[in-house]
Amino acid sequence: MAHYGMVIDAKRCVGCQTCAVACKQANNVPEGNFWNRVYTDGGKSIDTASGTFGVDNHLSFLPVSCQHCEEPACIKACPVGATYKDPETGIVRQDYDKCIGCRMCMAACPYTGVRSFNWEEPKHAVDVRLGDADAPKHQKHVVEKCTLCYQRVAKGETPGCMVLCPARARHWGDFDDPESEVSKLVLEREYMQLLPEAGTKPSVYYLV
Repeated sequence: MAHYGMVIDAKRCVGCQTCAVACKQANNVPEGNFWNRVYTDGGKSIDTASGTFGVDNHLSFLPVSCQHCEEPACIKACPVGATYKDPETGIVRQDYDKCIGCRMCMAACPYTGVRSFNWEEPKHAVDVRLGDADAPKHQKHVVEKCTLCYQRVAKGETPGCMVLCPARARHWGDFDDPESEVSKLVLEREYMQLLPEAGTKPSVYYLV
């Protein structure tokens, strides 16, 4: 049993959206959906700073996707077991064949926008299937979300969002291994987690 998760260095993230695009490509995510988003912590629009120019400007970025919680609210809410935690990795997964489209997991999840629902047959920008050959096929009337690229993890590889990050802001590993990079980073650096008060114990840490 492992506890895989991610550490994101908020000081290194430059908001380039490469992780969001890499995720979409690796998993052939349908048009209109993103499993990974990068939000601007600053002004009202993307890539805009808050404050007054030259006085108190502030601009930073926050990549957000499924937090792969240790105590996932989504699993407790799913009436058919379509949302479940993989016993070998701790990754929160979605079984499309079991999903009945009730969207209870979306309602229970405290992290707004990390799940999407396919109201219609999934559409893609091109006519051929892109991304990993063994990525799950998308279906109509099911809930989808980040899987930490489970198809890659199962082969000992890293998630797609990490591979192309130009700022090397993302770190991936097993929190149950004290010698892993992620375990050392959360011991050495100050960090935050999203909505810790929700009691879900997210497996994504943000270095600040």
